[in-house]
Amino acid sequence: MPFDGLLLSRVVNKLQEYEGAKIGKIQSLSDEEILLFLHKPQKGSARLALCAHSNTCRLYLDEKNKDVLPNPSPFVMLLRKRISQGYITAIEQMGYDRIVRFHIVASNEFSDRVEYDLYAEMMGKYANLILVDSRDQTIIDCLKRIPVYENSKRLLHPGALYTLPQKPERQMPEPPVTIDPDRSLVSQIEGFSPALSREFLYRMQNGQTYEEIYDEMTHSDLLYRTGKEFHVLPFEHLQTPWTSLPLMEGLETQFEADENRRRISLQCGDVFKAVDREIRKLSKKLPRLEESLEESYGYDEMRQIGDALFAHLDLPKSSHVTLESFDTGDKLEIDLDPRYSIKDNANIYYHRYRKLKRGREILAEQVEQCANQLEYFQMLAEQLKYCSAEDVLEIRQELADRHVLHLKKDAMRRKKKKMPNIVVLKMGDSTIYAGKNNLQNQYITWTLARRSDLWFHVKDYHGSHVVLQSEHPSEEEIRFCAMLAAWFSKGRYSSSVPVDYTRINQLRKVPGKGPGFTTMKSFKTIYIDPDAHVIETALKTGKARLDLSENEQ
Repeated sequence: MPFDGLLLSRVVNKLQEYEGAKIGKIQSLSDEEILLFLHKPQKGSARLALCAHSNTCRLYLDEKNKDVLPNPSPFVMLLRKRISQGYITAIEQMGYDRIVRFHIVASNEFSDRVEYDLYAEMMGKYANLILVDSRDQTIIDCLKRIPVYENSKRLLHPGALYTLPQKPERQMPEPPVTIDPDRSLVSQIEGFSPALSREFLYRMQNGQTYEEIYDEMTHSDLLYRTGKEFHVLPFEHLQTPWTSLPLMEGLETQFEADENRRRISLQCGDVFKAVDREIRKLSKKLPRLEESLEESYGYDEMRQIGDALFAHLDLPKSSHVTLESFDTGDKLEIDLDPRYSIKDNANIYYHRYRKLKRGREILAEQVEQCANQLEYFQMLAEQLKYCSAEDVLEIRQELADRHVLHLKKDAMRRKKKKMPNIVVLKMGDSTIYAGKNNLQNQYITWTLARRSDLWFHVKDYHGSHVVLQSEHPSEEEIRFCAMLAAWFSKGRYSSSVPVDYTRINQLRKVPGKGPGFTTMKSFKTIYIDPDAHVIETALKTGKARLDLSENEQ
């Protein structure tokens, strides 16, 4: 991954500004991500995130409020006991390896001075956080304990001696260096990833010197992003556009979507499982009901057979008879039970007629109910794709109210929020509201909106309800609201997405369907291309605009 030793050196350079900071709260963002609250009088407060996930390991200053786990991990509880209210006296990178040491001075329960080293190892699948006693380098505990049978070269376990991992002999990256242009720089110089090596070699082949590229990198405070690749240098060898953000913000943004999905899965995995379970169950149930309903349409033939048999009561007992239908004149091939008379056989067919007729009405109702429920849960599945953790908690409560999920007593006792977690954006003097689940959609459409407000919803997809409160809606406002409705739907990455819009007073709830379903008496349709840059900027700033400049290159 591009989070190599040279990128880490730029991150550490920024973090060293917080040497001397006091550690406050320590929280779990996920099972492999920890948040340290820091305060330094000269710098103010900051939040240091340490992520030891194998695919997204990194450390950065977190600028956004995130949901934390209600029950911290044992390692976080240990950190709270040992280093909370301590001071970070030094932050250093171990050479150009992907290991950072935080030297911490704290006090124990007897108010004695105690020194610790917190090692953050950002080494892919070996990523880990390790608390070590500074006196003898004995491991106190690790986020991930690695016993000897898993790694015979290096034991990471409480009580073991902490040692740095072995690494091959390579040159330091500071100029001057001796380079073989036919070999990857990964094997020649410490701190390089394959992606950064390709960029250096590409630039050197196009006239730049190693010293010039290295100097540009060591003075860069930006993170350049090109798809999944990122570094403090723009990757020109990919020959595709890039975007740039301040270093810490860029690191947070790069992994934000993956981390949100992981946190949501950890905190609200029961919601995803419940929705998937209901969709699977209803998808199997609906075809069976439709098949039974199709079979029940033959009920009238049973009546015709009964009528024909009653008209021929003088027939002898037999197992089969052919008679003519009084309704259609067609020949009826009738199977009889030879044990019973013609009259008794006629009554048997009348009984089947009445049973199938009643069953058809019930089956038709069950088919409609099953189809509505399946559509409802498919809508929830679509909403879960772009929900935040707070939005998923609202969906969980909705499922609990419908008795799909059974919450624990302590969760049920929590007070409900007065206002759902809706999206609120300003566009000049106008206000835009958007919901990301049924509870939010219901709230903005039937509680928050005025009868004269404009209402937007993507056509033929499950999606967000968007409301525009504006005295004189402009074309720019209408286009942005349509884009927002398309963004929070299955059509997010499509083009020319049709979006219907109308006044609130033209809406009606759909009887018999779940929350969030509405019909429109009259409406207009606009076709829009969702623009990720426009929407993400609006959601980040709280201000909606369409005339944003193109991505910088």
